[in-house]
Order: sequence, then structure tokens, then C-alpha cells
Amino acid sequence: MATKIISARQQMRAAQSFPFFSSIAVIVPVLIPIWIAASIFIYASMAQHPCSRVCDYLVPAGYRFYGLLGTWVVVLNFSSNMAGWVGGGLNLAIIIWIVSILIIVPLGVRDILRAKREPWQEVTIETTE
Repeated sequence: MATKIISARQQMRAAQSFPFFSSIAVIVPVLIPIWIAASIFIYASMAQHPCSRVCDYLVPAGYRFYGLLGTWVVVLNFSSNMAGWVGGGLNLAIIIWIVSILIIVPLGVRDILRAKREPWQEVTIETTE
């Protein structure tokens, strides 16, 4: 048995990573396909983090991001109808982008700042190597 120490800084960075990268992906839409693939790996790897507070930041950020993408699927499915309502496809794309930023970025920044103020402590875990 070996022991591994997860530092307070590593835990804070883990808690901040999902909201940070989700915010970046929404601000720069060409990164969304890359982040969708990477976020699945990040989410799955952090879901069993030894510190439950990391998961307390991960789960809401995941719900927001994946919920937004699910909404995109529905909206884009009816985009030909909706484009006429807002004056064209470009206007619809801009509206979708702005609403996405308003949903993900402010709450992501809030989570990042909350994680920075959180009193993290080292965690020692036993590993088999």
C-alpha cells in the first residue's frame, strides 16, 4: 500500500477546471466539439474524486453545460422555423450564442471564485501500486 497526498491547490484546480473550460468553450464556439469530448473524460474522472467538495462544484457545472447542449439540440432541430421569427439564421445563431454565454459564463465565474475562497485541506489516500 502506498499513500498519495492530494494537495489543497490540486483540489481547488480540479473544482475550477470544469466551469473554466466550459466558459471558454462557450465564449469561443469552435472549441465546443473539442470540449464536449474532453468534458466527458474530465467529468467521469472527477466524479469519484476523494474530496466530495470537488464533486459539489463539478455536478452543477456539468448540469449547466450538458443541459445547454441538450437545449441546443432541440433549438437547432427547429432552427429553420425559428430563423424566420428572428430575422434569419445568423440572428438566431447570435441569439443562441449570447444566451449560452449568459447561462454558462457568469455561473462558471461564480464557481471559480467560490472554489478559490474555499478552505481546502490536503487529503491523504491509500493506493495499491
